[in-house]
Amino acid sequence: MKLSIGGSLKLAFRPWVEGLENVPAEGPAILASNHLSFSDSFFLPAVLPRKITFIAKQEYFTSPGVKGKLTAAFFKGVGQLPVDRSGARGAGEAAIKSGIEVLERGELFGIYPEGTRSPDGRLYRGKPGGLARVALATGAPVIPVAMIDTEKIQPPGKVVPKLMRPGIRIGKPLDFSRYHGMDGDRFILRSVTDEVMYEIMKLSGQEYVDIYATAAKRQIAEAAKKKAEAEKEAEKAAKAAGLDPAEGKRKRHRGE
Repeated sequence: MKLSIGGSLKLAFRPWVEGLENVPAEGPAILASNHLSFSDSFFLPAVLPRKITFIAKQEYFTSPGVKGKLTAAFFKGVGQLPVDRSGARGAGEAAIKSGIEVLERGELFGIYPEGTRSPDGRLYRGKPGGLARVALATGAPVIPVAMIDTEKIQPPGKVVPKLMRPGIRIGKPLDFSRYHGMDGDRFILRSVTDEVMYEIMKLSGQEYVDIYATAAKRQIAEAAKKKAEAEKEAEKAAKAAGLDPAEGKRKRHRGE
């Protein structure tokens, strides 16, 4: 299935790739990528000659009905591994365990250090738990990856993708063997993660924001909620004053 899906994606979108030679022909390696779109987990496997396994939430594999079965088959076909994400700590430990098992089999393991998709196309602070712990526990090299323009193909909430060329830049492997056995040191975990994020930033050209993407999403949601509440209050005030709320809204947009 990987061949058929990968071939279809390459034919339809014609993704360009730089640095493919940095992915080893055999042996374990961690591909750490920025995360712009739901489609990132499909474009990267499509251009790699080797199988790569990503972690996916278990719901993708257990949804009922025909659609659920098709979704599960699709995710299995592109190398997604189900992980129960009920409970933050349990989910994190399960993902780390799964990543270590993949690498111990001599395979490629894909991970998004930001932990979630970027809400605005910028690069956010990497979470130190998963990537660094897996890297230090296995000794596998970490290969930074930058997805380019995938957020334009399928922005959050959009079902039908836009046909355009995404890009993938693959950096040189990073060796963290000097920290072997230090996966319990939170300062080392932070240092490893930051080094990887810096390389991703150089490859992607994204603006870096030193907060977690999950926090940024909360801030954006809160700002949108406050804006909606302010507009609602303004409409109420306009009605109370006998004014046309629609005209008042247009004036606010024009800055009058």
